Amino acid sequence: MGVKKENTNSYRLFTVAAAVIIISIAVSVKLFNIQWVEGKYYRELAKQRTVKNFEIPANRGNIYSADGSLLATSVPEYTIRFDAVSPSEEHFEKNIEALSDSLAHLLNKPVGFFQSELRKARATKNRYFLVAKKLSFTDYMKVKSFPLFKLGPFKGGIITEQETVRKLPVGSIAARTIGYNTVIAKKGLEYTFSEYISGKSGHRMMQKIAKNQWKPIHDNNELEPQDGYDIYSTIDVYIQDIAHHALLKQLQYYNADHGCVVVMETKTGEVKAIANLGKVRDSVYAEIYNYAVAESHEPGSTFKLVDLIALLDDKKVDTSKVYDSNGGIITIHNRKVKDSHTGGYGKISLARGFEVSSNTVLVQAVYQNYKNNPKEFVDRINKYGLSKPLGIQLKGEGKPVIPQPGASNWYGTTLPWMAFGYGVSITPLQTLTLYNAVANNGKMIKPIFVKEIKEWNKSIKKFETETISAKICSDETLAKVRKVLENVVKHGTGKSLYSKDFSMAGKTGTAQVDYHKGDGKMYYASSFVGYFPADQPKYSCIVVVHKPNVAAGYYGADVAGPVFKRIAQKIFTDVPSTNKFKSVRVKNKKLEASYAEYNKQSQGSSNSIPNVKGMAGMDAISLLENLGLKVIIKGIGKVKSQSINPGSGFKKNQVITLELS
Repeated sequence: MGVKKENTNSYRLFTVAAAVIIISIAVSVKLFNIQWVEGKYYRELAKQRTVKNFEIPANRGNIYSADGSLLATSVPEYTIRFDAVSPSEEHFEKNIEALSDSLAHLLNKPVGFFQSELRKARATKNRYFLVAKKLSFTDYMKVKSFPLFKLGPFKGGIITEQETVRKLPVGSIAARTIGYNTVIAKKGLEYTFSEYISGKSGHRMMQKIAKNQWKPIHDNNELEPQDGYDIYSTIDVYIQDIAHHALLKQLQYYNADHGCVVVMETKTGEVKAIANLGKVRDSVYAEIYNYAVAESHEPGSTFKLVDLIALLDDKKVDTSKVYDSNGGIITIHNRKVKDSHTGGYGKISLARGFEVSSNTVLVQAVYQNYKNNPKEFVDRINKYGLSKPLGIQLKGEGKPVIPQPGASNWYGTTLPWMAFGYGVSITPLQTLTLYNAVANNGKMIKPIFVKEIKEWNKSIKKFETETISAKICSDETLAKVRKVLENVVKHGTGKSLYSKDFSMAGKTGTAQVDYHKGDGKMYYASSFVGYFPADQPKYSCIVVVHKPNVAAGYYGADVAGPVFKRIAQKIFTDVPSTNKFKSVRVKNKKLEASYAEYNKQSQGSSNSIPNVKGMAGMDAISLLENLGLKVIIKGIGKVKSQSINPGSGFKKNQVITLELS
């Protein structure tokens, strides 16, 4: 028995020893594997959890107006949170009241609110309690200096989060053109010039030291960010403000759906103002879509300018050619063309037909002269570049539609309907570009929104004016067209806009929109496009208002025209750059008469007292003292009476009293 027990114990010892050896070998193998085979992987994993490559965002470039005003800039915003566990009991209790009081004054909330919330966070061991968000840098610095928080993140529990946000210092004005470049939407200058504005982000290695706190560590691959370039636009803040509010006022009055305004400098094509306002709720409008650039629609009567230029330049007819408006209705291919004026205009010239916007006259003129060769007419439109996008600096241009002879969308009525602005589709900016060419002595230029890209004071890229057509028509045609456009305002459809104080030229338009759907949802688009001053154009402008309340009015002269006039009027009375006097030599009849009387008296006999009644006090004093008299004045104003009668003799240094009133 003893031998058997001894053998059993020996076996157990052997088994245990073997197991230990096997485990040791396994552990050794595992350690070897971890250290030499998988070591690199685990070392990288550990490093990743404690060391991280953080992106350093570049500062986005600014967008400036033509006068250097900030249109868009990036500013930091701060969120402050509180780690309620970090502060010691002593520090927390010692500073809680003072901290709550400071926060209450800054954030305009009751002191008790902060005391209650901070204590609640402490009791629940909340390590991420929200204190405030969207703080400016100035307010952030104040919060950092508050009791408890000034002890820092470990003793004071303050947690700071920074975010860079885009701000528009001038508010919503031109917001849609300035645009944005976000994950949600990409529009305007912010998107188009993002390559320049964005800059290049850098990166830096950071090491985790505690909680969510990281510190930078030196690394050979560290890369500093490169800030974005600044964009200098053509927008004039003053003119933009005028255009924005003139359009807004009219949209609200007519309870319209949306509208746009563009003001362009005639010679350069620089867009000085662009306003796009759409209704978001009753009487409230916002820049929600760039209608001027992106909305392609049937222009209506403003397209008749193409008719007039083509007919005159192709020598088909002259402005004096007479047409019969036929009672205001003509029929082409069994379809009626009507004038807005019931009964028509009788027999009138082509020029007068344009001035009163007669559909029957313009359609007859175009159809009779181009029906056998419509390509001749359409080629002129193509020559002006109206059949394709302008290719401007903003992305998202609306696509124009100009039917071409022989195409599937060309019908017997296409040409006559084009003559009064239907069956074609162009953007407001395209229409303005054509009218601007007339104002610019026939030179058609591309609208420009950005003049230069700069890095501080260093120019990176400049944008020059681009020519679309060096000459859209002859000088003879231009002279006639400009005269007719001026007459539209003087005694045509735009006569209600006429002002003797400043001249304007242009064309009204009242287009039916969605008329072909037949669902009763047809509405009007009212427009006015032209330039000012009429004789020496400096600016061109287009105004389009969609879906005005018909009960209030819908004609272009009534709805869009006043916006145009208001802009022209304000620019030439209020804008600093145009506040110039033609001459300071302006005669004042009363002043001239007063001076003549004074001169007569002063040059008269010095042996008698002159009559100074009714004369300005200062003039009377000067006159009498020059005669050697001593003058005593009572009152202010003009001389009411004098103590020595006119014509009386006097002695040198004699006293005379004047009563003024």
